Amino acid sequence: MARYTGPVCKLCRREGMKLNLKGERCTTIKCSFDRRGYAPGQHGQNRRFKQSNFGIQLREKQKIRRSYGLMEKQFRNTYKKASAEKGVTGEQLLVHLESRLDTIVYRLGLAPSLSSARQLVNHGHFRVNGRKVDIPSYLMKPGDKVQVRENSRKLDIIHQAMQRIRDDSSVPYLSLDKAKMEGEYIAFPKREEIPVVAREQYVVELYSR
Repeated sequence: MARYTGPVCKLCRREGMKLNLKGERCTTIKCSFDRRGYAPGQHGQNRRFKQSNFGIQLREKQKIRRSYGLMEKQFRNTYKKASAEKGVTGEQLLVHLESRLDTIVYRLGLAPSLSSARQLVNHGHFRVNGRKVDIPSYLMKPGDKVQVRENSRKLDIIHQAMQRIRDDSSVPYLSLDKAKMEGEYIAFPKREEIPVVAREQYVVELYSR
């Protein structure tokens, strides 16, 4: 499966905002965006121009796509599924992205970053409703439970991630039992509960062209 392997800090700088692609590091002084908040490249500091409607739509799409670490084909397929659902297409797109197993593992605090969550899922360290699932794009439904497998509960990367969990960092549509290393997907999230700063309606406009 194709994936981006370049420097992720450049993605934040290109979009002009923090996408939190490195987890905890993005909140420290080591964050590249804080030190060099301009676009990457030789002319990044001097890049000033008025964007067209297409350019604005593209940038909003890239913000969302890169926030979830998806390639273009994966993102477009997710959009097609969301557009077939009832309700506002842009919001349904974000709900689909938030319902992915790797996203939920990251939101629960069982991994330090979304890319780490994807890798941990790929390596089969989690169960969903008691069954091993190693597909990061697996869509969870309200009432589903995800837990760390017994043989994986001593992994340092998971323990270190859980030690960083703060009581005020939980999201409303998820619940976590630290003792059991288990989380539950309580309900589909509302738009205001999804921690992604982007204008999803522009993605709908872009793909409707």
